[in-house]
Amino acid sequence: MTAVLDATANATADGTSATQRLASWQARAGALGLDVFLGIGVLAVLVPLVLTAPERGWLWWVYMAVAAVTVLLMLANRWLLPAVTGWSLGRALLGIRVVLRGDGAEVGFTRLLLRDLAHLLDTCALLVGWLWPLWDSRNRTFADLLVRTEVRRVDPPARDMRRFAAKILVLAVVVCAALVALNYLVVYRHERAVDQARAEIAEQGPRIVEQLLTYNVDTLKDDFNRAQSLATDSYRQQLITQQEAVQKAGATSNEYWAVSSAVLSAAPDKAAMLLAMQGQRGTDPQNLRFITATVRVDFDRASDGKWKVANLSVLKKPLMGQASQ
Repeated sequence: MTAVLDATANATADGTSATQRLASWQARAGALGLDVFLGIGVLAVLVPLVLTAPERGWLWWVYMAVAAVTVLLMLANRWLLPAVTGWSLGRALLGIRVVLRGDGAEVGFTRLLLRDLAHLLDTCALLVGWLWPLWDSRNRTFADLLVRTEVRRVDPPARDMRRFAAKILVLAVVVCAALVALNYLVVYRHERAVDQARAEIAEQGPRIVEQLLTYNVDTLKDDFNRAQSLATDSYRQQLITQQEAVQKAGATSNEYWAVSSAVLSAAPDKAAMLLAMQGQRGTDPQNLRFITATVRVDFDRASDGKWKVANLSVLKKPLMGQASQ
């Protein structure tokens, strides 16, 4: 009689022994959340960062590398680690294991891979397959039915999995926070710097070009020196050569002003602008000649933060007309 009572006590209602208890739906969902959705959360943070980073720039490659490592770790945790140790991170924490239906044998890499692929059926069937364990007698999903597996409760590994899982969660949060902070420092601040440079060059660029091209016979030396101070080191010698040619040809007063301008490109320390210029040449008010020209100007930001002309290209040569009397 005692032996019969012991046998009954060691069996569950569905006929499995107490050492082969089926995992609950809640335990399986918790393990899946840690194994899969933790990595998906990291990838969800990465997607907008990848889209905002300069394509194929160094930051873009950093994000792509982190995404690749995340995917590899997820796959290794789902397929390789259980095949070697019997556990994934989530299953070890919840004390459950995927085994073969019937004899409870260990499940290998191939069957684990096929099982996760079969989970697509669980998802495509309006998620019914994920809920099927709630009323299946063996707590199985459609994937379990297809590959002949089930999930049982077992004794968790001796290692303190709660502490280890907490470290993984903290690491994922730190990685996401670091990536977001890096995106702010590199991308957002870069965009702000570009917007600031565009605004500065739109305001200052025309005035700089006007001062560069304008000179008066009475103050020729000072005007040329001022123009040289507005040029970068690489462009200054070319400007000096042009000024010397003007002096040899017999300089006359030359005044320019910008009538329209457009910023072609802008970076924190470089910019390009297209300008339509008008002006007048000569010293005799009764004999002034009107001038029109179109120029493209490249600017560099100097070490002191000021914008200077790095190159000036005449797209439409100056056209001169007699002033009306």
